[in-house]
Amino acid sequence: MNLRHPFQLPLWTVAAPIAATILLAFAWGNALGGVLAIVVAAGLIASVMAAVQHAEVVAHRVGEPFGALILALAVTVIEVSLIVSLKLFGGEGQDTLARDTVFATVMIVCNGIVGLCLFAGAVRHQVAVFRVEGSAPALAVLIPLTTLALVLPQFTTTTKGPSYSTLQLAFSGLMSLLLFGVYVFVQTIRHREHFLPVGDADDDHGEPPAQGAALAAFVLLCVALVAVVGLAKTLAPGIEAAVAAIGAPSSFVGVVIALIVLLPETGAAFREAVRNRMQISLNLALGSALATIGLTIPAIAVVAIVFDMPITLGLAAKEIVLLVLTFAVSIITLTSGRATILHAAVHLVLFAAFLFLSIVP
Repeated sequence: MNLRHPFQLPLWTVAAPIAATILLAFAWGNALGGVLAIVVAAGLIASVMAAVQHAEVVAHRVGEPFGALILALAVTVIEVSLIVSLKLFGGEGQDTLARDTVFATVMIVCNGIVGLCLFAGAVRHQVAVFRVEGSAPALAVLIPLTTLALVLPQFTTTTKGPSYSTLQLAFSGLMSLLLFGVYVFVQTIRHREHFLPVGDADDDHGEPPAQGAALAAFVLLCVALVAVVGLAKTLAPGIEAAVAAIGAPSSFVGVVIALIVLLPETGAAFREAVRNRMQISLNLALGSALATIGLTIPAIAVVAIVFDMPITLGLAAKEIVLLVLTFAVSIITLTSGRATILHAAVHLVLFAAFLFLSIVP
């Protein structure tokens, strides 16, 4: 895609989000048969690919590291809306939805997306190089955010079970929002240079697209992301049936949907890694995890408090072990500034372990 001529985007990148949105309107609330399910799945994949294309146009217009935040924030806002709507209107059995979604996102990002990007960078360029001053702060924020939201509720004593009291939930939501806000300020204003590609690789992408083209791409990006989340939700019953058929627990449906929703960020981060822009790749990956927790927990806290809904946040022992192991490996990887194919393999193995234990708990 040549960003010097923003109006010469392939026609399918414009048509796919619009067609997928129309398809979503027809499919929403209806049982999917064999043919319709295939059509919905095709629309979902096309929307994901179009979202990546339009996100790159917008990112190039606004510059880095602002561009790396766009896709993560857009997906997270829609993901939060989906969680809140399911929490309000999904009926019983939604108490652990926020916990399962956030945990799956962290594991997918820190092990799956990061591992895949490190692998792509190391295979293509021998050693993947990135800025420690950019990757380490992101990890330093992600660890306490995840611990406050998902681990600490298991050990508090004000309420029974792995949950927060109303006051504790309000405090956790406020601190999550505050810490994410400080991270965004540091990344985009105070220490912006720490999150730029090593060697100023941005110069290789030509002139930024015109403002009108970037605005059109942003609108199409939002439409595509709405279609991605909506079609993923529409496919959920079929996914649930497939999960039950293989004997996996019902919680694995959330993992599958999270994998689908994170596809745009995965595609964008992978392409940046192949281009040897590993710092931007990590910005996209880690930023999506930070945005998910920093926005999801406050939103869920408000809904739970206002509507007096029970919410379970604390992880079980097995998930805590996986989380601690993931953070330990991530500290070793992301605080060195250089990664090889071995680092990538470790992360991908942990991702495989997460998926396997989600199916066979």
